[in-house]
Amino acid sequence: MTYMSRIRLLQLSAVISSCIFMSGNIAAQTQDKLPVPEIEPLSHHTIGGRSADTAYLHEPIQQVWLSDGHFIEDELLNTSWWKVFKDPLLDSLLDIGVSNNYDISMAIRRMQIAKAGIGSARAAYYPTVNVSAGWSGARASGALEGSDVPASYSRGWNLGANMSWEIDIFGKLSSKVKQSKANYRASRAEYTGIMVSLRAQIAETYFQIRMWQAELTVARKHAERQLTVLNIARDRYAAGLASMLDVSQASTVYYSTVASIPMLENSIHTGINSLAVLMGEYPANFYSLLKEPKPMPELEYHIYTGLPMDLLSRRPDLIEARDKVDAAAAALGIARKEYLPSLTIEGSIGTSARNLEDMFKGNSYTYSIAPTLSWTVFDGLGRKYNVEQQRLELENSIDSYNLTVMNAVQETDNAMSTYINSLRHIQALEEVMKWSSEAEDKAISLYRSGLSSFTDVAQAMVNMLEAQNNNIAARGDALISLVTLYKALGGSWQTDEYVQKTLR
Repeated sequence: MTYMSRIRLLQLSAVISSCIFMSGNIAAQTQDKLPVPEIEPLSHHTIGGRSADTAYLHEPIQQVWLSDGHFIEDELLNTSWWKVFKDPLLDSLLDIGVSNNYDISMAIRRMQIAKAGIGSARAAYYPTVNVSAGWSGARASGALEGSDVPASYSRGWNLGANMSWEIDIFGKLSSKVKQSKANYRASRAEYTGIMVSLRAQIAETYFQIRMWQAELTVARKHAERQLTVLNIARDRYAAGLASMLDVSQASTVYYSTVASIPMLENSIHTGINSLAVLMGEYPANFYSLLKEPKPMPELEYHIYTGLPMDLLSRRPDLIEARDKVDAAAAALGIARKEYLPSLTIEGSIGTSARNLEDMFKGNSYTYSIAPTLSWTVFDGLGRKYNVEQQRLELENSIDSYNLTVMNAVQETDNAMSTYINSLRHIQALEEVMKWSSEAEDKAISLYRSGLSSFTDVAQAMVNMLEAQNNNIAARGDALISLVTLYKALGGSWQTDEYVQKTLR
């Protein structure tokens, strides 16, 4: 490079630096005039000894739950909630569901897509390099220059590489990376939410099956007892000690119970089918596991719920909504940075010659370098409207986050109320069962002795069956409401090995 070439290169560098400095100042002044609020990053405040994200909350979240002694407002234990039921079969079904469920598989792929998006955004930090090689030949008309000018020919070989590199001086590229990272975090939270919902659905369906099986067992036992009473009524009628009305009433009670058995069997069948779909398997694989009735798990009477503030860091839907706010804030930053110039360095190096054997001679080499500072001066106010659009999108996502927080608090409070009142309901039904059983025994004994009409027996038997079914249904509903409570609290936040292996 000659001395004059070096002088020109230094002059060019000085001009580029001046342009960058001036464009940064002008763009900053332009940004200051825009009616767009600055978006602060998430802040971490300490409440009750815990850290929680509260920057996007319009109203402070309530400090405590409206609950009684059944709930412990202590740090929510980071455990697998389904273990409290002490049911190995339920544990196995949950493992199968996590491994095979198609919603989980699709959520993992969405995470992989979002993770690939981070790599795609980061790729913009690096230059783009192309290589080319070829031969060209051309014939130019001589008649354009004059009637006697002969045509000219040209041909040659070429080999070279081109490079284009955008320098991230003003943070445009880094803002896109931030947006991609926020989208990835949101996809992880979405996966966790689907995982929590799936486990809750499997547990709820499993408990419903066990509840129907318990009702089926009760129905069959009552049918046997009612058949015995029906035979007593028939014997008394044959002996002239009772009327045909007693037989009719006994038959009505007996066959009403028998009629409920096929419907309960159908509910069990369809429940197993639903459970199989949740686990990504065909139903035939599970009938042998679930056909035998088993007792429903015992209920928990003291639940660790944590404080309402804990929901912000535990519930997947809240974390997803917050990450979407971060992504919207990054999108706004990208839109605002479109007011700034961009610096691109383009260069090429290669060789070209008429003859192939001259390709690598000293006089055949070529190169070029072209730093370019480009700045859009006018675009029909497109950037202004884009910034306004992104600002409104951000405000909308913040409102959505606040609504999600309020719904989460409501769902959790409702689940707590439902569970505690389900326990009280069961306690009252236990008393109903006790007195119904005693009334049934008394009515049958008096009827055997001829001291009471069969109407009393029929009513007592119907009441007893209804009380037992109500008790079973209440226990099943209480188990399902407990699952709903654990789901509302965010489920278990332990990272699953399955997704860790998938994302490696």
